[in-house]
Order: sequence, then C-alpha cells, then structure tokens
Amino acid sequence: MPGTPQLTGTTVTAHRGGAKEVPENSMQGLAATFRRGYARVLDTDIRQLRDGTLVAMHDATLDRTTDKHGKVSALDWNDWQDVRITPQRGLPGHWRPERPPSVREILERFGGKGLLMLELKDPAGLPRLARLIRERHLSHSVLVESNDPQVAERAHTRGLLTAVWRSARQMAEDRPERWKPYVTMLSVDHETADRHVRKAVRSGITYVWSHTVNSRADRDRMLKLGCEGIVTDKPGSLAPAAARP
Repeated sequence: MPGTPQLTGTTVTAHRGGAKEVPENSMQGLAATFRRGYARVLDTDIRQLRDGTLVAMHDATLDRTTDKHGKVSALDWNDWQDVRITPQRGLPGHWRPERPPSVREILERFGGKGLLMLELKDPAGLPRLARLIRERHLSHSVLVESNDPQVAERAHTRGLLTAVWRSARQMAEDRPERWKPYVTMLSVDHETADRHVRKAVRSGITYVWSHTVNSRADRDRMLKLGCEGIVTDKPGSLAPAAARP
C-alpha cells in the first residue's frame, strides 16, 4: 500500500482548481493555482467518456461549463477535441477558452509536484484511473475521492490513497470509524453539526478536512472543531497566513 502523505499545519485544497478564482477543472486554472502556491492540494473532478477516456469535468452534462450541450458520456476522445470550457462571468483575470484536460494530461503536468485529489464521478472508471496512477508511480501523491465509501474501499484494494466526502445529512447517520482501514482523508460538509464534526475528528481516519469552505467564518469554525484542512473554491483568499508561500 502507498505511504500516507505527511501533512502538517492547515492543508488547503483548491476545489475544482479554485473555482471562484480560475475556470473550474481547466488546465490553465490548475496551472495558475499551482503557481500561486496557496493550495497544497489540487482537486479536480473526473468523468469517463464513451470510449473510456477519463477527463476533467464535474457535471454529467456539458451545458454549464462548456460551449457544447448534452451528456459527457455520449462523447469519445475525438469528439472531446472540439469541447471548450467557457469561463464564468465575473471570474477575476483573463482566461482563454480551452479543451478540458484528460486525466493523463493532468498527471503528466502535475504528478509528483504535489498532492492531487481526483474525484471519480463515474466509478466504472476506477480500473483505468488506478492504472494511470500506478504507471506513473504516483500512488503516494494522488487521492482518489468519492462520496461512496465502497468506492474508496475498492480504490484502497488497488493500492491507492483514498478520500471520501460526506454531506451534513449523511454525517448525521455515518459511522466513519468503520472506514478507518481504507480511507486516508474524510471531508465533512461545513454545514455539519458540531457533534458530527467531532465524531469525524475522533474516527481515527488519518486526515479530516471540510468542504466547500468559502468564508473565513466557516474556515475558522471547522478548524476550531478539529479539522486539519479545508477544501475551498477560494484558496487565494482563505489560505491561513501560515499556509501562504
């Protein structure tokens, strides 16, 4: 099994690359956030195309973030060449339209330079994702994330680091200590009740973070409750002073 990353201080994760500061799940956005250095972890969402290619995309459809329409899963890699991310209005800076990157491209650009967290939206893509990670000897620096602990368990058996995120409603019923053997990081919703956040912190899981934290008040509350990191759309604004480069 891969060794658990040794993280100290507050870990800041750039959710979808830092989606309120850069175009979400884009190569130029990930690169900009990486250069700025506020986030220790780059996060992106992963979906599977019709031919099995894994690409960076949050939604099951193309409509919200690109210039195309329809299901992501209806396209193959050749079709994907024509897709362009449409930067959201009001986003700071100047951004060009670009094709959403493949997982292969993300791993080749950022693999081994820091921690990556890849949220697998299509669990059927796990075997291919595991192969891409292992072929590049990145099992020690890539977290495979899901909302489903069973997906995390399957990823763990493939020698991968794992992350699970849970909503406030889910955390009210969860027994996270049961996941300790195969979950590296548990991320709890910032709206989770105090007692359930503390339950997560006491679970024995190596790292407990909170998502999606976009205000200083939420950041400070979750850190005070014992979370060791935040997942945020605004890493440039919310990285604590100690985490700044």
